[in-house]
Amino acid sequence: MDVLHKTHVKLLGFDLLSLTPSPNNSSTFYLKDKPISRAEILGVITSRDQKPNKFLKFTLDDGTANVTCVLWLNHLTSPYFSSRQPATVRVISQAAKRFASDVQIGKVARVRGRITCYRGKLQVTVSDVVIERDPNAEILHWLDCLSLARSRYGG
Repeated sequence: MDVLHKTHVKLLGFDLLSLTPSPNNSSTFYLKDKPISRAEILGVITSRDQKPNKFLKFTLDDGTANVTCVLWLNHLTSPYFSSRQPATVRVISQAAKRFASDVQIGKVARVRGRITCYRGKLQVTVSDVVIERDPNAEILHWLDCLSLARSRYGG
């Protein structure tokens, strides 16, 4: 397995939406010939749709594409998380609620998460969100993505 597979790969929206799904693993996607499963993207929040105690769906626009992001808020009621330690689930739930309150239209956000596919469309299932305050964050992210594409991702 490639070293990029379990790391958050910095990507531009266009690159993320052009990933190819693995034919034999639904949680792996390919960037050229490199398998990846997690991404870091940065952009302006352009839409926000929250279903209380279920999820927050929002869109990031980085200038190359609009990327859908989903932040799950149902950690305390979901059977998926019931096998984890209650204290861990509470911490995750509190963090998700904090992230949800930070996500506001017009803010610049850095999002990390798993790349997933829902109804045939790629999206990011969010693990963390950071609201950027540095006015240079977007251009620095672009430069990082271009540099990494040339040196590491085979671009």
